[in-house]
Amino acid sequence: MSDAYACVAKGKLKLKSDAELKKKKKKHKSKDKEKEALQKSYAEQQLNESGAGTTSTSTSGYERKLTKAELASKKQQEKMRNKRIMDKAQTTHKQRVEKFNEHLDTLTEHFDIPKVSWTK
Repeated sequence: MSDAYACVAKGKLKLKSDAELKKKKKKHKSKDKEKEALQKSYAEQQLNESGAGTTSTSTSGYERKLTKAELASKKQQEKMRNKRIMDKAQTTHKQRVEKFNEHLDTLTEHFDIPKVSWTK
């Protein structure tokens, strides 16, 4: 019985094109090294800006001023943000939960999560 399998090649099959087509491995950059480099450059920029804060504006010679419309828009945004903060601060967590539950009650059944069970 062993004589019948004496001439069998052992190991993986080698195709003709297998030797020609070898996959090249891609070199991946280390994300940690990139993050460290970015943090270093950011820290250097912050140091440069803080140290030369007055010289950078004088060397550029141009400081952008906001228009009336932009000022009014920023003022309105600040006002609305303060109003939202005050509204949230006045209501308690219990009141917010009740309001949310009332909102959920008004929604149609279409938005309910269907119960999935094979036993019942």
